[in-house]
Amino acid sequence: MQVSVVILAAGQGKRMNSSLPKVLQPLAGRPLLQHVINAARSANPVSIYAVYGHGGAQVQAALAHEDIEWVLQADQLGTGHAVMQAMCVIPDDHVVLVLYGDVPLISSSTLARLTAAAADALALLSVELDDSTGYGRLLRDAKGEVAAIVEHKDATAAQLKIREVNSGLMAAPAGFLRKWLLGLDRNNAQREYLLTDVVASAAKAGIKVVAVAAASAAEVAGVNDKIQLSAAESEYRRQRAEELMTAGATLADPLRVDIRGKTSVGRDVFIDINALFIGDVHLGSGVKVGPHCVIANSTIGEGTEIFANCVIDHATVAQGCRIGPFARLRPGTVMHRDVHIGNFVEVKNTEIGAGSKANHLTYLGDSQVGKGVNVGAGSITCNYDGANKWPTFIDDGAFIGSGSMLVAPVRIGAGATVGAGSTITASTAEGKLVLERSRQITIDAWARPKKLDDEQKAEVIAAAIKSPI
Repeated sequence: MQVSVVILAAGQGKRMNSSLPKVLQPLAGRPLLQHVINAARSANPVSIYAVYGHGGAQVQAALAHEDIEWVLQADQLGTGHAVMQAMCVIPDDHVVLVLYGDVPLISSSTLARLTAAAADALALLSVELDDSTGYGRLLRDAKGEVAAIVEHKDATAAQLKIREVNSGLMAAPAGFLRKWLLGLDRNNAQREYLLTDVVASAAKAGIKVVAVAAASAAEVAGVNDKIQLSAAESEYRRQRAEELMTAGATLADPLRVDIRGKTSVGRDVFIDINALFIGDVHLGSGVKVGPHCVIANSTIGEGTEIFANCVIDHATVAQGCRIGPFARLRPGTVMHRDVHIGNFVEVKNTEIGAGSKANHLTYLGDSQVGKGVNVGAGSITCNYDGANKWPTFIDDGAFIGSGSMLVAPVRIGAGATVGAGSTITASTAEGKLVLERSRQITIDAWARPKKLDDEQKAEVIAAAIKSPI
């Protein structure tokens, strides 16, 4: 079976009260339409057609990386009219799967059942709702077969009591669907060409209409305003949290873990509250993530512990490391096994060898740090001269005393010791102690300043301003 997907994404979304088109509203950090495209890929389609209208240039620009066909619906004349725009390029022997750009949580398993049912029938995705306000009701004949769909605005009082409703998603053989679409009219309350009217056409032509039940109401819920967007975000978060727990992670509170991308975990991972995962993240077995951490597009090795309030972005961390609290690993950070990065330490574009430590108030940027290195508190690599970035090399076993400035480009030799408070501007020999300090002096006649009143301070300021530098 060859499948073509048509995604209806032309709506303006006035209820969003946003300058951003509805299908670009963010869910878990990605546009609604991106989620639908990802789901469509699971059907292995020959082509994906996105029917756009309002904010078309903005929508296309945001999804320019996707290999899909864009089809313009210049006039929004209904869902049936929207599907018509794409049908001219879809072969008759394909199955057409119709999705909506504002229904982001549809599952791949449900789409597989829907397309399979459409091999020789019109397949509708249905759902039973306690409150079916706004949805089209499925009308069944005496045999229990689906005979038609009546829209909420066109339904009688008796029909409004029906709980089985149409989700809007459907699949059908392209040749049949094309004929049914050409037979649509606008004799309804909306004065639109409604896709749901093809059900009556199929029943009249003797084509079986199959209602495929959705796995849950949440996966077919449309997003039309910010309240519904928030509900979708909560559902998405719940699903991802359950996936992590099924894979072996322990979550301190599943309601306070946020996954915005693809996060995978090994066994016995522990994730504390308010952790945020963005993009592609992998946590190896036994990893512990403390509260209020942000991890984006990074790999964390087995047994590593990340303490509270750390930010890790595009980094690779090996086994047995200790990070934080309040540490920041920026893009290009590579940590080998058993590295310790402590509180208020920032690392950028730096590789750190096994067993090295920078435990306090340190900046390592554009650096190559060897094995077994100790970087003391308050030390930094001075990698930027105002125009260029320069590298720092700290060889195996070096010891950097607290408060040291390493002015790049520079190399600290293997086993060398830099005395605390030094500013190093030239490369050092291996195994030697290097110091750079001014002479300490004592001023006997000095007295601690006394607190002045406003008039006295004004006199001091006036004198200072008049004095030449």
